[in-house]
Amino acid sequence: MAESRSTAAPIILVPGFWLGAWAWDEVADALRADGHDVTPITLPGLESADTDRSSITFADHVQAIVDAVEAAAAPVVLAVHSATGFSGYAASDRVPERIAAMVYVDTAPGIAPLDPDFTDVEKPMVWKDIEAEENLDGLTEEQKETFRQRAVPVPGAVLRESYQLTNDARRDIPSTLICTAFTAEQYQSYAKDHPPSFLAGIPELRNATWIDLPTSHWPMWSRPRELGQIIGDVAKAHPRDA
Repeated sequence: MAESRSTAAPIILVPGFWLGAWAWDEVADALRADGHDVTPITLPGLESADTDRSSITFADHVQAIVDAVEAAAAPVVLAVHSATGFSGYAASDRVPERIAAMVYVDTAPGIAPLDPDFTDVEKPMVWKDIEAEENLDGLTEEQKETFRQRAVPVPGAVLRESYQLTNDARRDIPSTLICTAFTAEQYQSYAKDHPPSFLAGIPELRNATWIDLPTSHWPMWSRPRELGQIIGDVAKAHPRDA
């Protein structure tokens, strides 16, 4: 039986670089079929290739997530993918009381900036770099082509701008880290001592659960049902009436 919409926490899905809400279609469909209240969002500047990205900031991305969280009928499960681990973690610093749980999809709580030396107006997706640097296991040729055709450049300021985290309550938000391209053990090992910026928030978390889901860096395409099940289970574990 589908979970009642009045029981499970609402779910907000935030895609990573170069992607819009469309990237979550299969996951969102599976979650809705199970009765969940799901809202995938497109971050500012990622609407289309023709969008003017010259004045869009990291803070704009954080605010867009905060707006989606505050628009929900109850505290949410906020699922963020890849580089939106930065803006998602910053949003959790802004409104921790409105976030029932965080889900990091092949990412971690990042502490901005991602790349302080990035100077361009925007960062386009370069497929040869994706092939060289990212895990593509389980992606079909059709999915890869869709990615290439629909990818939108990311505003450059999103990479280079810093953001001040001030609310210690973010550290207590229950956080599930779904590890796909790398294992949970690898994530935790890389985060020790001197973690890179995209892993810098891991030592701060006081309530973390680690899940291995071996597949591509884009599990919303390569293993959408399994990913949706994990996110849905988190939502059910944090009922909105609790």
